[in-house]
Amino acid sequence: MASKSDPPFRRIADEIARRITEGALAPGERVPSTRQIAREWGVALATATKALTVLRLEGLVEARPRIGTVVAAKEHAVPTENRPPSRRRSPTTASSENELTRERIVRVAVGIADGEGLAAVSMRTVAARLGVAAMSPYRYVNSKDDLVLLMADAVFGEKAYPVEPPDGWRVRLELGARTLWGIYRRHPWLAQVGSLTRPLMLPALMTHAEWALAALDGHGLDPTTMFDLHVLFYSYVQGIAVHLEREAQAEAATGLSEDQWMDRQTPAYEAIVAATRYPVFARIAGSLKHGYDLDLDTLFEFGLKSLLDGIALIIEPRCPTA
Repeated sequence: MASKSDPPFRRIADEIARRITEGALAPGERVPSTRQIAREWGVALATATKALTVLRLEGLVEARPRIGTVVAAKEHAVPTENRPPSRRRSPTTASSENELTRERIVRVAVGIADGEGLAAVSMRTVAARLGVAAMSPYRYVNSKDDLVLLMADAVFGEKAYPVEPPDGWRVRLELGARTLWGIYRRHPWLAQVGSLTRPLMLPALMTHAEWALAALDGHGLDPTTMFDLHVLFYSYVQGIAVHLEREAQAEAATGLSEDQWMDRQTPAYEAIVAATRYPVFARIAGSLKHGYDLDLDTLFEFGLKSLLDGIALIIEPRCPTA
C-alpha cells in the first residue's frame, strides 16, 4: 500500500496495480494512457510516464504497438501485496543498471512513438521511461527535433535491399515500394515526419532513394524526369501511409474504431445519397451491395499497380525491352 509520503508516481502506480489485482482491469485490457493519468490525477505527463514505467518494471503492464499499454498476462505479474517494499525499484534505480547511450535513447523513443504516437515523445518522457534524470538524454541528443531525426533514420534503416537486384525496373520499384510500406506499417508515426518539399537528409532514407533511382537509371530518362518520378513514387507511399497514424490518433481521441465511427455517420451518409445534388455518387454508392470497405493495404496495392503502369508509359516507349 502506498502512503501519503510516497511520491505521486508511486501512489498512481499502486492505484492502477490495485485495479489490476482486483480484476477491474483484465489481462490485455488497456490501462490509462499518460494523458488520461495526467487528467485523472492532476499530474504532469512526466509523472504519469514514471507511473507506467514502474508498472512495466514490476511486470504488471506491457506496451503493445498501436494499442498502447495493456495489462500483462497474469503469469508475468506479481501482485502488489506480495511484493515487499524493498523490491519496488524506482525508475532511476532500475535503469541505472544499464548504461545510457544514444542508441538506447532512440530505441526507447521509437517504442513510445510506436505505442502512443509521435506526439507522446518528448525528452522528458524518454528520460522517465529510461528511469534517468530529465536532463540526462541531452548529453547524447541536443533536442527533440534531433531525436525525431535519429528515430526516423533508425527505422528507415531496418530493412535492406539485396546486393544483386532483380531484373527489370518494375520489379525493383515494386520491391522498393513494398519495403517502404512495410516500414511505415510497422512505424505509422514515421509518415508524419518531414514533408515532400523539405526532404529529410538521412543516410538510411537515401538508401531507399538510391534503390529507386537505380531502377529508373539507364532507360533514357533525363535527370529531371528521373527525380520527378522518384518523388512521385516516394510521395505515393508516404501519402497512403499518413492515414495509418491519423486513424490511430482518431481512434485514441474518440474511443471509436473505424467501423464504429462509420456507423455513427449513417444518417449523414443516407441524407447525401438521398439528395439530388450528387447523382453519380448516389448511383455508385447505391450499387454497392455491401458498402465500400476502405482497406489501406488493398488501396496501396491497387495504387501501386496504377502508378507503375503510368511510369511504364514513360519508360517503355524509350526502352521497349525493359
